[in-house]
Amino acid sequence: MDAIRPSLLNMQPYEAEILPHADKLDANEYPEDLPEWFKKKLSLVWEKGIHSNRYPDATHSSLKRAIADYAGLDDSLVSLGNGSDELIRSILIATCLEGRGSILVSPPTFSMYAIEARSLGIPAISIPRNPDTFALDLPACTEAIERDNVRVVFLVSPNSPTGTPLTAEELDWARSLPESIAVVIDEAYFEFSQATVVPELERRPNWIVLRTFSKAFRLAAHRVGYAIASADMVRALEVTRLPYNLPALSQWAAQLALEFADDLLANIPTLLADRDRLRAELSLIPQVQVWPSSANFLYFRVRDWDLAQLQQQLIQRGTGLRYTGGGLRLSVGTPAQNCRFLVNLRAILAPVPQHMA
Repeated sequence: MDAIRPSLLNMQPYEAEILPHADKLDANEYPEDLPEWFKKKLSLVWEKGIHSNRYPDATHSSLKRAIADYAGLDDSLVSLGNGSDELIRSILIATCLEGRGSILVSPPTFSMYAIEARSLGIPAISIPRNPDTFALDLPACTEAIERDNVRVVFLVSPNSPTGTPLTAEELDWARSLPESIAVVIDEAYFEFSQATVVPELERRPNWIVLRTFSKAFRLAAHRVGYAIASADMVRALEVTRLPYNLPALSQWAAQLALEFADDLLANIPTLLADRDRLRAELSLIPQVQVWPSSANFLYFRVRDWDLAQLQQQLIQRGTGLRYTGGGLRLSVGTPAQNCRFLVNLRAILAPVPQHMA
C-alpha cells in the first residue's frame, strides 16, 4: 500500500447501484430505449462500415462537424470525451494540477466534480446551497474564491439532483468572475430545459459548456460527452484527453443520433408533461415536499422519514431511485413506471386515500 498515494486510501468511488428487480429510475436516463429502426441503421454501420482491426478516428472530425451544426458554432470549439466524466478530468488537468489551485462546488450537485478533483490531489471547496431553494450562496462563493485560490467553478443548469436552473443573479455572478477562473456550466439536460449559455461563449473565453448524448439522445451505453469552449481551451482539452478515447461505434451512434435528432427528441414534450403530472401527484401527498424541475427528474423529501430507509423500501417494492444530497431524486419513467412509483410510495406512507393512486 506504500505505493499508493495516502489521500486515495480513504476515498470512495462513485457508486452506481445495480437494480435488477426494480424500475431503474435512479440515473436520469431516458426511460425508453432507442427505436428499432435506429438500432438497425447502427447495426448496418457496425457490419459494413467499421473495421475492428483499425483504431477509431482519433480526431473525431466527422462527429465534431455534426455537433457544431447542431449547436450552431465552429467545429474548432468542440472537444469530445468518453462521457462528460473524461472531460471533467481533462479540465482539471488543464487548469489545477501542479498546485495551481482548487475547485469550487455547491452541493447538492453532481458528485464527480469533487471526486475527480480529489483523486488528482486537487482541493475541492464546497459551499452548500440554500436547503430550501437550492440557490447558490454567492457571498460565500465569492469569499471562497478569494480565500482558497479557486481556479475552476463548476455550475450545473439544470442542477442535478435538484432540477433547478441557474438564476439570472447566479449567471450575472458567473459573468463577473475574472478570466483567470474557468467557469464550467454543465448542460447535460439542455434538451429538456432548452436553456443554454452557448451564445455567450464568444465573449467569455474562460467559460466551458459540457453536454452529453447520455440523456435525451438515449446513448448512455455509448458514453459520448462534449465540451464547447474557446479555441485555446479546446486545444488544452485535446492535449490532456486520452488518444482514441471514443470507440468507433460510439462516434457513429452519436453522429446518427444528430442526423435523426428531430425523431429522437420528438417525445420530449410528452416526457415533460409526464414529469409535471408526477410532480402534481407528489404535491398532493401531505408529507412530501417536491421541487419544480427543468430536467427529466424530480427531487423530493418526505418529512419525518429516514430517506435512506425509504429508498430501500421503494427498491424492495420495485422502484429504484437515488438518495443523494439529503433528498430523493427520481427519474421520470414511462407512464407505467411513474404509476408504480406513486402506488409504492403511497403504500409505504399509508394511510393515504386510495382514490389518489
